[in-house]
Amino acid sequence: MPGGRRGGLRRDPKVQVISVQINGKKVELGEPTPLLVYLGRLGVDPRAVAVEHNGEIIQRSAFGDVLLRDGDRVEIVRMVGGGSSSAL
Repeated sequence: MPGGRRGGLRRDPKVQVISVQINGKKVELGEPTPLLVYLGRLGVDPRAVAVEHNGEIIQRSAFGDVLLRDGDRVEIVRMVGGGSSSAL
């Protein structure tokens, strides 16, 4: 039988799937992934977001140092401009 058990498939031991929580939702990634790469996959401009990684606010200048790993929790918040030109 494939995979050595009934109905099961053999999983390639070289393939690592990690699970991270992004904005409260479980996301599976094929491997530990740099934050900037993940933001790029989403089409997100890193200059337009704030990121919290495992409870810590990440300075934009440090986005390149963050590697998303199994079990990480990330909150990504988009900056929204707006307001009124009149004084209050």
